[in-house]
Amino acid sequence: MSTILEVRDLTHVYGAGTPFERTALDRVSLSIEKGEILGVIGHTGSGKSTLIQHLNGLLRPTSGQVLLAGQPIWDEKGKCARDVRFRVGLVFQYPEYQLFEETIAKDIAFGPKNMGLPDGEIAGRVQEAMSFVGLDASLAEKSPFALSGGQKRRVAIAGVIAMRPEVLVLDEPTAGLDPAGRNEILRQIRGYHDSTGATVLIVSHSMEDTARMADRMLVMNQARVMMLDKPEAVFARASEITEAGLDVPEITKVFMELHRRGVPVSPSVFTVEQAAAELRRVKGGGAAC
Repeated sequence: MSTILEVRDLTHVYGAGTPFERTALDRVSLSIEKGEILGVIGHTGSGKSTLIQHLNGLLRPTSGQVLLAGQPIWDEKGKCARDVRFRVGLVFQYPEYQLFEETIAKDIAFGPKNMGLPDGEIAGRVQEAMSFVGLDASLAEKSPFALSGGQKRRVAIAGVIAMRPEVLVLDEPTAGLDPAGRNEILRQIRGYHDSTGATVLIVSHSMEDTARMADRMLVMNQARVMMLDKPEAVFARASEITEAGLDVPEITKVFMELHRRGVPVSPSVFTVEQAAAELRRVKGGGAAC
């Protein structure tokens, strides 16, 4: 894989020089590979939301650099390249609150219009984006405000997808949804990734959801990178994660306790399927997970 986004020694300070000064990012460095799904987790105040807002130039670094395809997104005059926000699409938490157009189609078309695309291409992108997020074409002329919460979320995600970003960043895309709605959104994000090969970043408080989706996981803690590795390697350090104030899946807690009591199981299990395979291995009836 080649690197699509690189963060070099990135620092961001809010309220610099005031009594409210706070360092949200402290010399953060990392690389994001083209085509991967990267899960980003961390407790409130860990720096994860500040980090993702730097990836498309919504925030300007106090120091350090963000590079997109090897090029700095900020020039020496302090100007962010205009195409960055089309190439790195950011879906905020509760994006449905940002819907504003009369119809679903117009809302989804807003980004492509700002890109200066011709009407025919915009219409095609709207249809394509609606299909990716599971919205029937018959809803195109319906008001987005007449939809359910989950459908509104899909419209907002479709509005970013319609710009065909090279990198899709989603901040808590399943927040506030019931289990069925959460699973459906995650399934559609996975389908979009598999169909387009786009790089996807998912910020979430749910380590289990993130681990199921992600090729790698980024764990933020106290404004710094705590871990950046494959899910299996991250969960192998589950005790460090809990000590940092983060929660791990219940199944991981069970296997950590079994391991602590001397049962020869891996403490890094994080799905029910892995748990079943690990128990079969211990009993001698199957391969290690």
